[in-house]
Amino acid sequence: MTESSKVDVVGVGLNASDTLIPVAHYPTRGSKVEFRSAQVLPGGQVATAMVACQQWGLRTRYVGKVGDDSAAVVHRAEFARLGVEAHLFTAPGCPSQQAFILVDDFGERTVLWKRDERLTLRPEELRREWIVNSRALHVDGHDTAAASVAAGWARAAGVPVIADLDELYPGVETLLKNVDYLITSRDIPGRLMEEHDLKKSLPALRDRFGCRLTAATLGEQGVLAWDGTQFGYAAAYCIDVVDTTGAGDIFHAGFIYGLLQGWPLQRQFEFACAAAALNCTAVGARGGIQPIEAIERLMATGARHSPAYDASKMT
Repeated sequence: MTESSKVDVVGVGLNASDTLIPVAHYPTRGSKVEFRSAQVLPGGQVATAMVACQQWGLRTRYVGKVGDDSAAVVHRAEFARLGVEAHLFTAPGCPSQQAFILVDDFGERTVLWKRDERLTLRPEELRREWIVNSRALHVDGHDTAAASVAAGWARAAGVPVIADLDELYPGVETLLKNVDYLITSRDIPGRLMEEHDLKKSLPALRDRFGCRLTAATLGEQGVLAWDGTQFGYAAAYCIDVVDTTGAGDIFHAGFIYGLLQGWPLQRQFEFACAAAALNCTAVGARGGIQPIEAIERLMATGARHSPAYDASKMT
């Protein structure tokens, strides 16, 4: 595959080396807590989303930066094994991004992470052809300047931009002006708009930045979205949770997959919720990526959590 070949989705954003540490409960200050094991697995928001999309049959491209350590070797090997076209820049004398993730017996995770500033992807390292020769661009906004350039190229070329935002990085407003589908963690709309009622902050967010869709993922409460005309909502699926690491990454991958299939928004959300739920049944950000058939089976037969919203009564 050549560097400028056409792909379905290109991702520009984070990768990480995750050390998963299961514990019975989150440690209290000054305590000692025994852990059962420690697994080192590849992760990262955009990198994980691209891996999921690739496993579901999409052609994917990933652009990011790693250090010159053993973790970088693992990342390169994993992308190659799965067939993801990866453009990985190396920061000399620098460790790749690391995360230590404590996972309690309820599957809830607490993340300790470190990323050397030398791992910042710079705008001049991007190539326009990587971005515009795709059907969709996915960014997480961490390396905001590079993400903004990529999103600007995509917007000019008519390529839809999806953003997974779980933090407000400096300069993120510039990026958001070129985002079509903004799907954030629960608190981001309120922090951006200084309005914590999602029924108000999601429409305000869309109006401010001109997105086609603004949405917030809500964990066990599912996802709530505003498309400029009406609210959309999907409840989460009930599963036996092992580890919630990567649930948001896989949700975004599921949304992208549905978008590129041309599905209605509700079906996109149902698929994304089911894919994210199944990923939580195994350890690691990518441990529970399931085939499309398994995801659709859960959609057809799986129990749901009680709805947190009734979109039909929301205006």
